[in-house]
Amino acid sequence: MTYRFVTERHDYSDLASGAVLRSAPGHPGFPVRLASEVFLRAWHALGQPRPLTVWDPCCGSGYLLTVLGLLHRDKIAGLVASDIADGPLRLARANLALLSAEGMRKRTAELEDMAHRFGRPSHGESAEAARRLQELLAQGGGDLPYVVGRADILDHQQVAAFLAALPPPRLVLTDMPYGEQTSWLGSRQEKGIPGLLGTLASALPADTMVALTTRGRRVGLPEGVHATARFKIGTRATVIVRLGHLQSAVAGTSER
Repeated sequence: MTYRFVTERHDYSDLASGAVLRSAPGHPGFPVRLASEVFLRAWHALGQPRPLTVWDPCCGSGYLLTVLGLLHRDKIAGLVASDIADGPLRLARANLALLSAEGMRKRTAELEDMAHRFGRPSHGESAEAARRLQELLAQGGGDLPYVVGRADILDHQQVAAFLAALPPPRLVLTDMPYGEQTSWLGSRQEKGIPGLLGTLASALPADTMVALTTRGRRVGLPEGVHATARFKIGTRATVIVRLGHLQSAVAGTSER
């Protein structure tokens, strides 16, 4: 499958994990071009709506959401990041803080100080990249609101409590755990993808669009559920589905 929206190759080196955006062992970066493609396919499937709220319920380091916020600020009204563990959430807060002029200014100053203290050209280059990313964010619309919180996507009650005070996300987009660098955690981990789908079906409106990506040939959906789109690029497979198509299929199975 080829790219439909991001048809031209761009230099995404400013967005490399571990340069301006922070990284840590066990928190892999998502391919930037693919992230943009998945977002744009879901955006167009929704009918080119007004700027929307995007939720990543398996956010890890927050890398995926931060990249999308920087590249598509004009299409995003807010970001919601959640995960089951506090360690990833600390990293996600640090990365999502870059979606403000002040946060990027602080990161630039930090990188400049590291370049001065350690004499490494890579830190100076990262500081320059931070300045370019700050300009990119400003051109797209400026500071982007975000919320980061702890919630187990396989726990209906936790997710309902987490989302209660937030505007309903119109797009759920996540890179699901696939058992290599990342795995499902918690007491309900055996539920995996069916559990995630069951929680989404119970927590969000029917017109929500869901884009799920994982390593492998195909992302499984309950029998009879119509996918809006399926595609595989590189080692990752993605399915995009309108939540209403899932709800009747998973409502009776999510608690099994």
